[in-house]
Amino acid sequence: MKAFGFLSFGHYADVPGSATRTAGDMLKQTIEIAEGADELGVNGAYVRVHHWARQAASPMPLLTAMAARTSRIEVGTGVIDMRYENPFQFAEEAAALDLIADGRIALGVSRGSPETALRGYETFGFRDEEDTERGSVLAREKFDIFLRAIDGERLAPGDPRMVGPGQYLAIEPQSPTLRNHIWWGSGSRATAEETGRKGLNMMSSTLVTEATGQPFHELQREQIELFRSAYREAGHTGTPRVSVSRSVFPLVSDIDRAYFGLRSEENADQVGIIDGYRSTFGKTYAAEPDVLIEQLRQDEAVMAADTLMLTIPNQLGPEYNLHVLEAFAEHVAPALGWKPNTDGPVQGDAI
Repeated sequence: MKAFGFLSFGHYADVPGSATRTAGDMLKQTIEIAEGADELGVNGAYVRVHHWARQAASPMPLLTAMAARTSRIEVGTGVIDMRYENPFQFAEEAAALDLIADGRIALGVSRGSPETALRGYETFGFRDEEDTERGSVLAREKFDIFLRAIDGERLAPGDPRMVGPGQYLAIEPQSPTLRNHIWWGSGSRATAEETGRKGLNMMSSTLVTEATGQPFHELQREQIELFRSAYREAGHTGTPRVSVSRSVFPLVSDIDRAYFGLRSEENADQVGIIDGYRSTFGKTYAAEPDVLIEQLRQDEAVMAADTLMLTIPNQLGPEYNLHVLEAFAEHVAPALGWKPNTDGPVQGDAI
């Protein structure tokens, strides 16, 4: 592990105990947390993307504001659901964001998680004729178009009266560094290998769509190895990034123990069904800092990845969430190999 950031689901609800009652609260508080995290030396500020729910949904305005209000921290998503995206508009917005942020972005993209709406992407105007249950084919087809667009391929026939006969046009703006900042959210061995073959970066979440009886962190570490092998065998020569997500809470105060002390007793992975797949869910880490250090050192995926995304309880408000990040930065992260954002952009591992 070289770097860590926070991952916010962007929940908001007008319920007792919530410091994040409205969508406006959530958006402004996420920017505030990003600003505070930037000053703490945290490397990344990432948001989940969910539709038809009281959570963060349209990420580009939020990421742009976060990038404009910070100077070193990387901003990104974990992940954008391609089923809901127009690949050309997304390509334009992503390039603009990359230029505004001077390359400080990490756009995680995938087929997305199960949504509260039944095939909600169809209401957005997109239909998958081949995979009517999950929309997986649609997501991958649109993602391939997106990659072609950001690579500058001329895809639109030009008006001969304006650009001459036989001319095709590329989307604008173009950002020459954008391709290096695209990540695919992988939850299985097959998608890990596909991500490597495409020469992308890889995000892995707090679950994998496998249940072999192995510990979660071993399954995830094997996916990382498959990704890197596929990347190398495809002839790519870059330094791809890998991130994993975890719920980690250093218990350094009475309020920490009140919120998460019982979680320290739930020290086990979970197996369940999500989106029709038997899956393994990672455990929550909540303990005194010295215990956390040893637990995370034993987490093979955390140590194999370059970036750890800490899922934060955003409805507890910016002050408490910045306390969690500061406690991790001060008491835990240095022992795992962390380098703060003042040391420069995070680099992947040479393959």
